[in-house]
Amino acid sequence: MLVDIYNRAKKLHIETDVRRVVYIIETNRDKEGNELEKVRSIFEGKNKDFVTAVDEKNIIVVKEVDDSDSGADLNKTAEVILGLFKGDSDIHIAYGTVVGEIKEVSRSYKEARMALDVGKIFFEERNIIAYSALGIGRLIYQLPLPLCKMFIKEIFGGKSPDDFDEETLTTINKFFENSLNVSETSRQLYIHRNTLVYRLDKLQKSTGLDLRVFEDAITFKIALMVVKYMKYMETLDY
Repeated sequence: MLVDIYNRAKKLHIETDVRRVVYIIETNRDKEGNELEKVRSIFEGKNKDFVTAVDEKNIIVVKEVDDSDSGADLNKTAEVILGLFKGDSDIHIAYGTVVGEIKEVSRSYKEARMALDVGKIFFEERNIIAYSALGIGRLIYQLPLPLCKMFIKEIFGGKSPDDFDEETLTTINKFFENSLNVSETSRQLYIHRNTLVYRLDKLQKSTGLDLRVFEDAITFKIALMVVKYMKYMETLDY
C-alpha cells in the first residue's frame, strides 16, 4: 500500500522525492555466483543507490540520477555494468524511464522488465536495451497471439514471411535499413538498380504490397515483427 511505502522509506531514511531509474541485469548465475558482488562493487560508497538480487538470474539496481543526466548517461551506466562481465554473451541489461517519486520506482522496474523481454525478440544483437528504445516492439509484445495470427493471415493469405527465400529476405531487410532508398540499397547489395526494382516488383505481385510505398512498407515491417514475436512465444511454450 502507498502509505506503507512512505512509512517504510521514512523508517529506513530513504528520500522519497528523488529521481531514480531501475536497471535489470540478467545473468547466467549457475557458474561462479559472484555476479551480485560484482555489480555492488560499482556502487560501493553510494548509499543512495540500491543493488539486490530478485531471483537466481536477475539483479536490479535502483539508481539515483541527477536532473542533468541524459539518456546517454543512463546508457553509460549500463555499459559500465556490462564491462564487469567481459566475454560473457549471456548478460542482458535493460532499464526503464526515470521516475520522480519512490511510489513510481515499481513502474520503472516493470518498464525495465518489459525491455528485457522485448529486447530478446526484436533487438537480439544488443546486450543493453532501454525501454524508451523499444518503439513499436512494445505494442506488438502486448498483442494476443490469436490477433497476431489473424493479422498475418489477412496480410499474407496462407503464406508467411518465413516462406520467402534468403535473397528476398536480405533484400527486404536492407531496403528497410536504408529507409526505402532504392539507389543506396542496390549499392550495398552490389546489384544493379534494375535488379532491385525487379525483386520489389516480384514481391509486390506475390504479396500485393509495394515496399516503395510508405504505407505498404509499414504494413510489411509490422508483419515481419509480428511473425518474429509469434515465433519467440512459440519457443517459450516448448
